[in-house]
Amino acid sequence: MENKQKYRILIIDDDEDLSIIISDLLISYGYDVTCATDGSSAFELLSNHTYHIILLDINLPDSDGFELCKELRRTSTVPIIFASARTSETDRITGYDIGGDDYLPKPYSMKELLAHIGAILRRTYGFGTQEQIFRFGNVTVNMTARSVEKNGTELSLSLREFDLLAYLLNHKNTAIAKEKIISEVWGAFSTVEPSTLTVHIRWLREKIEDNPAEPVFIKTVYRVGYMLEVYDEK
Repeated sequence: MENKQKYRILIIDDDEDLSIIISDLLISYGYDVTCATDGSSAFELLSNHTYHIILLDINLPDSDGFELCKELRRTSTVPIIFASARTSETDRITGYDIGGDDYLPKPYSMKELLAHIGAILRRTYGFGTQEQIFRFGNVTVNMTARSVEKNGTELSLSLREFDLLAYLLNHKNTAIAKEKIISEVWGAFSTVEPSTLTVHIRWLREKIEDNPAEPVFIKTVYRVGYMLEVYDEK
């Protein structure tokens, strides 16, 4: 099995041997996997990268998985699966109450893990369904193949530019604050300045808009941020 889109998974667990086993398995199924063994390295990764799913242990050497989840939920909606040997009803309820999406007790089988990940991806990103294709104006965006065409000609977008366009498209016709866009596209704890977002918006406009100086689709919302206006989407 291989995913057409490389879904990125972050494993946060101080059991390095287990993380390697899980990582190798997920990579064999087409996922892009990164591992962190403590809260500090997890924060650093989350400051510079975005992930589709986080597999989070509760007991970490320098922090608590519950606290990390709470911090993440202030800026990000990335799905979180708690994977922990702490299996009490109180811990499971706490995990869900603070924003966790799933709770997987250790030890678990690899098939069980794949099933939980697949369920989250289907629910959140439409993984395993037909290709997701969106059209607005003379632009076609294939979310599954991560490709963009304008007037039938494929555009060359960087990974970040595509992630930004995909995020705006998934929240079409909604004004989104700059800080929210940065946290979701660059990483929950990113230190990227708003000027970096402004530059990427300009680059996207130059590629997608017929007249970047007077954008039809990627609109600036005064004192808020940006919005992708695509009322004629098919």
